Amino acid sequence: MTPAIKVLLADDQALLRSAFRVLVDSEPDMTVVGEAADGAQAVELARSTRADVVLMDIRMPGTDGLTATRMISADPDLADVRVVMLTTFEVDEYVVQSLRAGASGFLGKGAEPEELLNAIRIAAGGEALLSPAATKGLIATFLAQGGGSADGGPGAAEYSERLAALTTREREVLVLVAAGLSNDEIAERLVVSPLTVKTHVNRAMAKLGARDRAQLVVIAYESGLVRPRVE
Repeated sequence: MTPAIKVLLADDQALLRSAFRVLVDSEPDMTVVGEAADGAQAVELARSTRADVVLMDIRMPGTDGLTATRMISADPDLADVRVVMLTTFEVDEYVVQSLRAGASGFLGKGAEPEELLNAIRIAAGGEALLSPAATKGLIATFLAQGGGSADGGPGAAEYSERLAALTTREREVLVLVAAGLSNDEIAERLVVSPLTVKTHVNRAMAKLGARDRAQLVVIAYESGLVRPRVE
């Protein structure tokens, strides 16, 4: 039997945490292992509970969700922890910073229950949770405005050097990942098997130092491999 997905809830609103707990614990394949009211507590509990997925509110008193996400992604012992940022508004000034900081994606607090549960499963599986409703244009716009890496991470020049290590096919797959296509959709586009696509994605992640697909999307834009579209 597959172990249940361990979920950590980080939000300063106790009522919201309670609602999430009831929802998550109602599923046979997941369980809540802790609740945090601020970012510092979230990081501490991520370490002690070995959570698989952290549902992290961006705005919290004290240590906010963005800082906590940076701390989690910078800790080698927490390399397998996936963070899903919760936002009141999907178009949020901190969303792209969250992805740069190591989050696997984001979800609006107004999402339907099934969307939230699906988000947990997607993140736990190492996929990128990038909402189709907002992500492509949002990331393109913010990265275009941001001009280069934030938070002391690799800049465009360093990413360009890393891109040079990719094969032609890996670069092609990276572009399609950045366009929001799934492995199945990429496989259909390139007339190869989904397993082959997964292999290319994993190799690209290893060469570029990306935690997951969300990071691949950011790197594709940061490096200039994919150019933001002006709608």
